[in-house]
Amino acid sequence: MHALHEHAEENLRYIRSAMERAGTFTAIPGYGTIAVGVTAVVASLIAGDEVSRPRWLVAWLCEAVLAAVIAGVSIVLKARASSMSLASAPTRRFALAFLPAVAAGGVLTWVFWAHGLHDPIAPMWLLIYGTAVTAGGALSVRIVPIMGLAFSLLGTIGFFLPEAAVPHLLTIGFGLLHVAFGAFIARYYGG
Repeated sequence: MHALHEHAEENLRYIRSAMERAGTFTAIPGYGTIAVGVTAVVASLIAGDEVSRPRWLVAWLCEAVLAAVIAGVSIVLKARASSMSLASAPTRRFALAFLPAVAAGGVLTWVFWAHGLHDPIAPMWLLIYGTAVTAGGALSVRIVPIMGLAFSLLGTIGFFLPEAAVPHLLTIGFGLLHVAFGAFIARYYGG
């Protein structure tokens, strides 16, 4: 009887492990995404329209840090509320898919700014962020990669818009797209 019990426990561990490996990352926070959108609109007001000014870059880099903090705290809260472990395989896979593109965006930002290429930074950020969200979202709920594609499309279009439109891209993308997709996620995917 003892051997049967140990065998059953081993089978359950195997099943749990297989389910965790096959699972999806579902802790994308709708309300946190909305908050990121709202802070992006505020950042766009602080940054102003002159993308060649250091104030513009500093405002948006501060917004990126604030957005990362809001997203991180929101993910932790949503994961706790749904009893999801942030040490799970789906979470690690999401991070491994998301973070390399964001790191590449950081490197490109430094290179573009150092070489006086200010106008392509905003569309590049949207394209890179969209790529990161699409890659990570492939391991999440269906709406997340769609959100990533929307960011990527906006970023791609941004490369072909007149210079005067560039600052408004970030308001539309990081502001309005986050609010719209965050509201959808909050409504249909549990906050």
